[in-house]
Parts: sequence; structure tokens; C-alpha cells
Amino acid sequence: MITSGLSVAVIGCGARSVIGLHVPDVRPGSRVTAVVDTEPEGRRRGAEIFPGAQVLDSVEALIALGVDAAVVTTPDHTHADIAVELLRAKIAVYLEKPLATTLPDADRVLAAAAATNTPLYVGHNFRHAGVVQGLRQVVERGEIGEVKAVWVRHFVGNGGDYYFKDWHADRSKTNTLLLQKASHDIDVVHYLAGGYTRQVSGMGGLVMFGGITDRRERPGETMPDWFSFDNWPPASHTGLNPVVDVEDVSMMLMTLDNGVLASYQQCHFTPDYWRNYTVIGTHGRVENFGDTGGGVIRVWNRRHLYQPNGDAEYPIPGVVEGHEDADRLTMAEFLEHAATGAPTLVSPIAAREAVAAGALAAQSLRNGSRPETVPELPSHVIQHFSAGASERSPR
Repeated sequence: MITSGLSVAVIGCGARSVIGLHVPDVRPGSRVTAVVDTEPEGRRRGAEIFPGAQVLDSVEALIALGVDAAVVTTPDHTHADIAVELLRAKIAVYLEKPLATTLPDADRVLAAAAATNTPLYVGHNFRHAGVVQGLRQVVERGEIGEVKAVWVRHFVGNGGDYYFKDWHADRSKTNTLLLQKASHDIDVVHYLAGGYTRQVSGMGGLVMFGGITDRRERPGETMPDWFSFDNWPPASHTGLNPVVDVEDVSMMLMTLDNGVLASYQQCHFTPDYWRNYTVIGTHGRVENFGDTGGGVIRVWNRRHLYQPNGDAEYPIPGVVEGHEDADRLTMAEFLEHAATGAPTLVSPIAAREAVAAGALAAQSLRNGSRPETVPELPSHVIQHFSAGASERSPR
């Protein structure tokens, strides 16, 4: 157990690296002492974001330097190798979601954490979001009875800027946006339903951005450099990544191990940007309208015809845009877990199950929507992590 502040490294100095700015605020005495990036522009950006931190060009150099914990915000396809290297060096790891881009890599990371008994935390910050906690509370209070179905629609109105102008658009680096983007929502489905996906099928395609031929490299740039609401309608986007081969519309159907049925739909060229969850139980249903502060959660649990306002309504707390409040809570939870072993709201097993469902859904949609079965983790790995998580079934 560590009673003093933690020395923390940030690995990968892109747009998401700013989550490291919460380190000194959420755990007094802790600070970012090192930043790591393989590119000169990344190292320059890291030095600017984290003044006074030592700037390094490799994970090997970081291990030689020595830190208590590392926050990994590198491109998705690098997550597994970096995490395994850090875990073997006994450095606690915060791994930005998704855990990995393939199920074998996800299982490899969990096996390394179990074998070395080193803290591993995956940044599914959306579990801490006000909308998710509000929905969870409705379920736990029994307002809709026993959960039987979960439907998710994700309108990714900023998808062209967020995911099709850099490495995210390249299947070799992302695999599928059912991981990079949907892993949050798959995890929320599991969280609200109290179970994990065991069979999944998918369908989808590259129906909008594949036809845009204006493409270029963007050396030294990150997403804030090119983002603009003026990029509308979707076909007017320019400067897409040279490789664009991930689907911009994806759908998946899930059967969970407790019998709950779920669906997820994602579109990257809608005019609006938000998530809609509908949870249906034996005595009613709950649905959110807006997914940040200012939105509402409505419950229907009496029989009637169309009733837009529901039978009960709860405000969604938190920030009105983005997820800085959830980021802060997530970082605080990781540092506490790294220092004391305290239980966490999301376990590495849950992160693995989100990867399993998303990766196999992508495999299904690319193979004629053939259903895929999610394999179980080895029992010793499940046993290792089950003792450290605070997840509870809402049923």
C-alpha cells in the first residue's frame, strides 16, 4: 500500500492525454513526472501539457526511470503491447479504453496483470457519467422490475472529425468503431443488465465516408486542430485519413448470459451527437433524453397509450458537454486502486467483455452477419480479478 503521492507517467501525448491533468487534483501529492511519445511533435506537446515532467521517447526508457503508475493514451492497436510491458515491470496501468483491439490481445493483458499481481485499470469513464448512474439507480430501485432488454442508439454527429481524419479510420489500428466508440456503450449494456454478452451478431458498412476522396496525412496535428461544426453536410468533409476502411454505420445484437437481449446501433454522420438508452423490464421501462447535464431520464411503469413525459422524471446531473466530471472520477478511482488496492466500479473483466462483444460483432458483420460465441476467460484469471471489483448485479 502506498500512503504518499504517486509518480505518474503519461504515455502517448495526443488529444486524450489531457486526462493526466487530473492527477494532482484528485490525489494530493501525486503528479505527472514523465511523458512518453515516440514522435518529436508528441514529445513537444507532452512537455507543454505537463511542464516539468521528464520527456522520454520509449516505454523502455520509462521503465528504466521508474514510476508508480502509467496512464496509457496511445493509439488503440498499441495498448496491449505497452500494457504487458508495464505490467511485467510492476508499474500500475491506467489503459484508455478499449482494452485492446482483438480478444486475444485483451486476454493477454489480463493474463499479464494476473501473473504479476500488478494493478490494471481500464478507463471506462462513462460508468461514472450522470446519465449512466441515473439509469442504474432506476434499475436498482426496482422501478422497472427485472431487466429483460436493453436498446442503445448512438448518434455520433461528430464522427467525421473524431474518427475519419486520423488513425481511427484505419482498420489495422482500430479494428472497428464497435471498439473505439461502442466499447463504452457495450459496457453500459452489461452494467445495466447485470450480465455479459455470450452470443453476438453484427451488420454494417462504410456508406458515407468511403466515397470521399479528399484525403491527406496530418503530421503533428490532433483532433482539435481540424474539428469544426462547419464540416456539414457529411459529404463536405475534406482531409480524411489516407486509409478509410472502418464502418461508419454499425449495428449489433447481443444475447447475455442471464438471458437479457440487447441491441446497439451507431451512425457517424448524424446531425446531432448523443446516446439514447432504453432499458425494458418486467414492470416498465426507462429512457434518457440527452446524455449530459440538462437532460432527463423518464420512467414508464403504468399502462397507457402514448405518453411523452412518462410516469416519473429525473434530471441528469453533471457537465452539460463532454465528460470531464467522469474523467475526474475515473482518474481518482485509478490512483486510489493503484495506491491501496481499493475496489473499482469497472473491472478488467468487464473491459475484456466489452472488447469481446465489439470485436466479435465486427467479425460477424464482415462475415455475413454470422453469429459469434464469446469464449470464457480462464478460471484463474476470473478468480484473480473478481476479488477486486465492486460490480454488483442489479437483478
